[in-house]
Amino acid sequence: MSRDFPAGFLWGAATSAYQIEGSPLADGAGPSNWHVFSHEPGRIAGGDTGDVACDHYRRWREDIALMRELGLGAYRFSIAWSRVLPEGTGRVNGPGLDFYDRLVDGLLAAGITPFPTLFHWDLPQALDERGGWAARDCADWFADYARIVAARLGDRVGHWSTLNEPWVVVDGGYVHGVHAPGRRDLAAAAQAAHNLLRGHGLAVRCLRAETRAQVGIVVNLEPKDAASDSETDRAATARADAYMNRWYLDPLRLGRYPDEMPALFGAAWPRFPAEDFAVIGEAIDFLGLNYYTRSVNRADPAAAPTGAAAVRQPGALYTETGWEVRPQSLREVLGWLRSRYGALPIYITENGAAFADPAADTDGRVRDPLRQEYLRTHLLAVRDAIADGVDVRGYFAWSLLDNFEWACGYAKTFGLAQVDGASQRRTVKDSGRFYRDVILSQGRALDG
Repeated sequence: MSRDFPAGFLWGAATSAYQIEGSPLADGAGPSNWHVFSHEPGRIAGGDTGDVACDHYRRWREDIALMRELGLGAYRFSIAWSRVLPEGTGRVNGPGLDFYDRLVDGLLAAGITPFPTLFHWDLPQALDERGGWAARDCADWFADYARIVAARLGDRVGHWSTLNEPWVVVDGGYVHGVHAPGRRDLAAAAQAAHNLLRGHGLAVRCLRAETRAQVGIVVNLEPKDAASDSETDRAATARADAYMNRWYLDPLRLGRYPDEMPALFGAAWPRFPAEDFAVIGEAIDFLGLNYYTRSVNRADPAAAPTGAAAVRQPGALYTETGWEVRPQSLREVLGWLRSRYGALPIYITENGAAFADPAADTDGRVRDPLRQEYLRTHLLAVRDAIADGVDVRGYFAWSLLDNFEWACGYAKTFGLAQVDGASQRRTVKDSGRFYRDVILSQGRALDG
């Protein structure tokens, strides 16, 4: 069996709007809920904000040149809803759309496939004040936004993702309150999850009406293993799996929520209209998978809402974000996707690691051997999954640049290129050089 990556495999890197663009209110843009949230004292490590970030809004040409230097064939980015619609609905901000129009044209001129995501966590603040994703109307607001963007860019974009990691939006923003909008309300969380999925389905319909592109959604999955064979640990692990891994995929692919969900939410779990599931289950062309780690779980009644707590593994390597490095779990979860939800083209839309990076040496090199090895072993896992028969079409490293990492601010770095916050100078790390070699060799560099 061939050990090569398939012909046409997309090699890319990923970013998101609020994490890299900076200039969040420039040229008529409205504030997003992340702009507001990051300016609230105590929300973000170090008091950081995305006001400057990587200054990509002004330096996008430089960043496309960096992508070409790395040999990227594709670039996954997100569109800031509040740049396009400052109030979230109604008036369209021409300069905001113009920015993404120029970016798409610049990517295509460089031979790089644009791979945009419509929503990567930054909701217009005006819509947050109207209830945000907990409001049923938010799904329709999102569909209108999708239609406007697709009408402008759809003639040149061949792949669209509707949402990025809806689980994180809900868990971080509505259950634990550590992400925008900073709420802790289980009833609102259940509604927000449902409306995100409804918004996805309605947006798929709009994208199909406006384009002939491939359309998908991006989810983050974290395989769950039990800390022991005890019945309580296994039951807790099943609940954690339902909450994180099946809450969104089951309605998307099977037309129902996992059986565990009503018990997890109790009285906060609503009864959803049956007709909504036809919208949620609108056919997609691909699934985007964001994979970083797995977790080993034990029963812990204090760990709401699942009653499962992660257990650190002795002897394992952990990243700066506290995530275990376990590449074989990526192969396993790819196989699980195929067995549970059927054959579907998959893109690895995010995969990467935060490690403490040194400053550039006198020779200009940033030596990051742990990240380089992380990429190598996870790409080998992807290759193994392809050999297993999983239809993986592409891989996007997270991230192109060191950037604003949400509640962590700038304290955690994932980039293939280091960014100096003061000068905004980009320096390709050794991991970026390695990834370029992998791309140019169509994966053969993984074997040394």
